[in-house]
Amino acid sequence: MTAPIHPPVTVVGIGADGWPGLPETSRAALLDAESVLGGARQLALLPDSCTAERVPWPTPLRPAVPGLLAERAGRRIAVLASGDPMFYGIGRTLTETVGAAALRILPHPSSVAYACARLGRPVEDTEVVTLVGRPADRLAAALHDGRHVLVLSAGADTPAQVAALLTDRGFGPSRMTVLEQLGGEAESAHEGVAESWDHAPGDPLNVIAISCVRAPGALRLGAVPGLPDEAYEHDGQLTKRHVRAATLAALAPAPGETLWDIGGGSGSIAVEWLRTHPSCRAYSVERHPERAARIERNAARLGVPALTVVHGAAPAALAELPSPHAVFIGGGLTVPGLLDACWEALAPGGRLVANTVTLESEALLTQWYRRHGGDLTKLSVAHAVPVGGFTGWRQSMPVTQWSVVRNENRVEER
Repeated sequence: MTAPIHPPVTVVGIGADGWPGLPETSRAALLDAESVLGGARQLALLPDSCTAERVPWPTPLRPAVPGLLAERAGRRIAVLASGDPMFYGIGRTLTETVGAAALRILPHPSSVAYACARLGRPVEDTEVVTLVGRPADRLAAALHDGRHVLVLSAGADTPAQVAALLTDRGFGPSRMTVLEQLGGEAESAHEGVAESWDHAPGDPLNVIAISCVRAPGALRLGAVPGLPDEAYEHDGQLTKRHVRAATLAALAPAPGETLWDIGGGSGSIAVEWLRTHPSCRAYSVERHPERAARIERNAARLGVPALTVVHGAAPAALAELPSPHAVFIGGGLTVPGLLDACWEALAPGGRLVANTVTLESEALLTQWYRRHGGDLTKLSVAHAVPVGGFTGWRQSMPVTQWSVVRNENRVEER
């Protein structure tokens, strides 16, 4: 555990209005500091009356933080941050590095607070997506007709990238407002529609407000598992919509949890696990290179580019993965040692769900059901189709599903 820093590091949030916009408490902390660390843009906002040593953050930043602080141990250190340091800011890195007890944080209004104030939108009704150091594809998961989204921009080119993504994902009619230099003397705003966006790149310090409008005929993607099968690129290896919804219900994702998706196919289970909450993590294991590449494309298009695709065969490919909260096996059930490896990887309370359409794998799941309990379910789906001039039912292959929660207190049959 990191030893407490004395005196504590003071983290000061500063806005585009610079020194004039700071309260007296923040000004006093900066004037009293012997060293001020921060980004070059923030450091340039300090007046000459701040005589402290000015230390710009290096790249990469995070690995350098402990050393920079250790070199100045015992000194009065201040850190300059953009807006609210604890909202997608340096505050998180510092807290995880030295601990909250070693910090004194003096926040400034965030760009989100300024943007919502300018637009007259309640903050609690506005979804925030950051694209700072993150792929633009992650915005796709937040797009729903009628919703307001605020994008924390990575730079001057981000508005054009966002407009192109909205148009590609079926939200071209959405209105965009780019707010630049919020809170500063050079504050400005530019408006337009995504599919006809033609504004030249402006100030790199900007946020983008989106009023989502789905284009007529665009595929509707809901907020719960069970997306339309048409949302996925696949070669037939796809857990179909109704079975997928039942599978995700059994997996029961919760914020911050990790999934192993074994025999990824098109990646649909892992994709919809990740779409339940931005803090979820998933690893999709697929041995076919073409399918592995397809999973990556599906994840990007559906707004979860953070999905990790593991190209390899289970159980060998599982050895280096972080421990899962849940495991889904969609293929390869009869591979020697696979079920054993997945079971052993689960901590108490971990969930395992396996689907199959073959009698051989069903027999194996029946054995594990007798040994460990859980639920053994037969899922059968039929669709209405034309039969001559009438309508009849076409039955899909029934799916046998075993779902179980690992409980160390259970007396297992042998």
